[in-house]
Amino acid sequence: MDETAFIKENQMINVTKTYLPDRERFKKYADRIFDSGWLTNNGQTVRELEGRLSEYLGVENILLVTNGTIALQVAYRTLGIKGGAVTTPFTFVATASSLVWEGINPVFCDIDTGTLNITPESINKALTRKCSAIVPVHVFGNACLVDEIGELATGKNLKLVYDAAHAFGIKYKGKSLLSYGDASAISFHSTKIFHTIEGGAIVFRNKEDIERARLMINFGISGYDKVSDIGINGKMNEFQAAMGLCVLEDMPSILKNRELVYNNYFEAFSGHDELRLQSRNPDADNNWAYFPVIFNTNVIRERVFSKLYENGIFARRYFSPSLEILPYLRKKKSMKVSESTASRILCLPIYESLSNDDQGRIIDIVISAIAGQ
Repeated sequence: MDETAFIKENQMINVTKTYLPDRERFKKYADRIFDSGWLTNNGQTVRELEGRLSEYLGVENILLVTNGTIALQVAYRTLGIKGGAVTTPFTFVATASSLVWEGINPVFCDIDTGTLNITPESINKALTRKCSAIVPVHVFGNACLVDEIGELATGKNLKLVYDAAHAFGIKYKGKSLLSYGDASAISFHSTKIFHTIEGGAIVFRNKEDIERARLMINFGISGYDKVSDIGINGKMNEFQAAMGLCVLEDMPSILKNRELVYNNYFEAFSGHDELRLQSRNPDADNNWAYFPVIFNTNVIRERVFSKLYENGIFARRYFSPSLEILPYLRKKKSMKVSESTASRILCLPIYESLSNDDQGRIIDIVISAIAGQ
């Protein structure tokens, strides 16, 4: 089959593909929702998913919300973060825009060349007197130096909120990575390894914080005809939770298949002279959510991107641009490592149903494009 016919018959291979569970299993949950007539406002299905996720992830104080961005914003509000927060410029835009939306100034610090995460040293250098928090990101599910960052936050009396959008199910030294910090915000968007169509969650360290947040996501309503504080509508609905319950049941096979895809890429590209791979935290495991490749030059990255696209394969320049260059986030100080990485990185397609044949084509195209063929 020639390449044009391949694209026409199989359509575009995207960087990710939404996992859809068994339709009949989802229908059983949907039928239960229809029979109950209870579609939102902390219904049976949402409560069941919260309990199942608490057990699966090994965390307490988990609150389901409508999306990952709201998870961040509610965490900031709950913890009383104001002024400024040190964070990374190498992340999805929601990490920084959620701060700005809440009137908090993002104070950027540069990333580590290998791990792509911010470090205790870079955080400490960036701190100002107006900073009240640190908002690190476990980039591509790669665990930050949580012990050292936690000590820094405690010593400086700073709140610590992890953007854990990529870190579903990851353990650090045998303990859930989501249990570090004052809060961890997770995304359950349909592109994530675990999803609820749209959705997210917050894991809080303290029980009093989750109670405050639970009130906050329901408009601040604490009882019949009683509004106790300012709030927002951040609740997950029953159909989102139903999808989550279905996907959660399939997580063992999803992770097993993603690991195989990840390992195939790793074997193909490890030690290649024209690229490097992200350095993983040796004390944490992997959920195989992304496969980022950092090429030696932007020219090589763009050549690979173009060749893949010409063959019906859509890789993504995650994360580009480096956020400090955005007009509403622009700062005087350049984040050199982040900017350089953003200009050379490409995330290759990875999902549980990516076939060996398709992955083999992707690998062959990348290698030939690197060689200028």
